[in-house]
Amino acid sequence: MRTHGILTVAGLVMICSSIGAGAGEAKRTDASILRQTFDLAAKRTPQPQAFEMESRMITYALDGKRLATDIFRLHLKCVPARVTGKNADEYTCTKFTVQLAGAPEVELPAMKDWTYRFAPASEKGPVFGIDHAQFEKLVDAKGQPVPADKAYHVYNAFIDFHAFCNVFAEPATGGKGIQDLKAVGQKIVHAAAFTEAPVNLGSSVKEGSTFKNGEVTLEFKGLSLVDDAACAIVAYDSGESSFQMVVTPMPNLEVRTVGSSHYKGDIHVDLATRWVRKATMDEWVVTETTVPTLPNKMNAVVERNLVIRNVTPKAGE
Repeated sequence: MRTHGILTVAGLVMICSSIGAGAGEAKRTDASILRQTFDLAAKRTPQPQAFEMESRMITYALDGKRLATDIFRLHLKCVPARVTGKNADEYTCTKFTVQLAGAPEVELPAMKDWTYRFAPASEKGPVFGIDHAQFEKLVDAKGQPVPADKAYHVYNAFIDFHAFCNVFAEPATGGKGIQDLKAVGQKIVHAAAFTEAPVNLGSSVKEGSTFKNGEVTLEFKGLSLVDDAACAIVAYDSGESSFQMVVTPMPNLEVRTVGSSHYKGDIHVDLATRWVRKATMDEWVVTETTVPTLPNKMNAVVERNLVIRNVTPKAGE
């Protein structure tokens, strides 16, 4: 028994030595695919696209308690200019629903089948070509008016969509953009850094309301697989952003809100089509509101989470 035990221990030592040697000689994973260069700014394929976007807005009390969650769902299709022969891509909202503070989801009839042509942010006119009049006096399918602050977030859903799917995911003019990201690990300061954009809307949110970006960065973070499509992961970060809004909820009453924002997320760009397959955003917003009729200022904390998915049917489906 004693001899057998000695032989067993000796055998184990030899096996362990063999395993150790094998581990040391193991080939490293081939990382050549991650060292490739990519052209993320190549032209997108001309096929029509369809998207679904869900945005959740969570309002917190100052003690950290969640007060309410509002959900906005946008269904959008795009027909590229190369298909229509027009001078801009054409977008149609096929459906828009809201679910406010846990109430049942309800559709907004005015948004159904509304069509507009996308305009780059550098062009004059409404931001991204989105007509403000479409969001005036919104009512839901039950005939109930949509509160002015919620109607603003309906409008803002379109702004968010184009910010991530066009401003960040297409070549930038007048500065650096996705065209400057050629390899995994590269990071740039985007042309949108420190820019200030108007956020006024119709008769409720007055001119002088603006949103100012911080140091916006883009980073080629890696590669992913979304719906069986090989994608580049481009991370964006807004830096320390800020805003101010002037709202007139009723005649002769002007409410002013100032605040800070920090938003960031990932954009998955299809390497075959250059269309966005998926995009995410997480944002924290802290605000202070002054109402002339109230003795104290009001503070609020809001969290926003957003997901955009490309739901274009694949060939043969």
